[in-house]
Amino acid sequence: MEVILLQRVEKLGHMGEIVTVKPGYARNHLIPKGFADRATKDRIAHFEAMKKQFEADNIKKLDEAQSIAKKMEGLVVEFIRPAGDTGNLYGSIRRKDIAQAVSEAGFSISKSQVQIAEPVKHIGIHTVSIQLHPELSASVVVNVAMTSEEAKLQLKADKKESNSAQKEGDVAEEVSPE
Repeated sequence: MEVILLQRVEKLGHMGEIVTVKPGYARNHLIPKGFADRATKDRIAHFEAMKKQFEADNIKKLDEAQSIAKKMEGLVVEFIRPAGDTGNLYGSIRRKDIAQAVSEAGFSISKSQVQIAEPVKHIGIHTVSIQLHPELSASVVVNVAMTSEEAKLQLKADKKESNSAQKEGDVAEEVSPE
């Protein structure tokens, strides 16, 4: 089935492109969520007439997402959960949990915007991507610990490691003869 993309869809195409997808993907995902529309002659002509408006709306949404990303920069979400001696959690932290914690921090996001390959099942510092716009994502640090004191220590240790790694990178750049 051919569809016109109404906005950028990752791994599929950019706004205005006509792409061929499986009918079920178009009917059940792309069209209901407003990502695409069927590519009939009438709809193609209508899209061409409305293309400027769609592009302006997309730029406006991207600007809003960029301002949210700047505010979200450096956000640390803390989870206090019981775990075994090896650091494995009794349970896991899923997209829903992360979305709820980020929302409690003052940002309006849904669980579908949280990009993680699999649920967090270990104590430690984890970086999670939040998809704010099809062209923009922000990173959030997820700090998982058994106690709040342990969470603070983990965060301090992580900051020290990142600072020392950054300093080593700066020294390596200065020493390189290129």
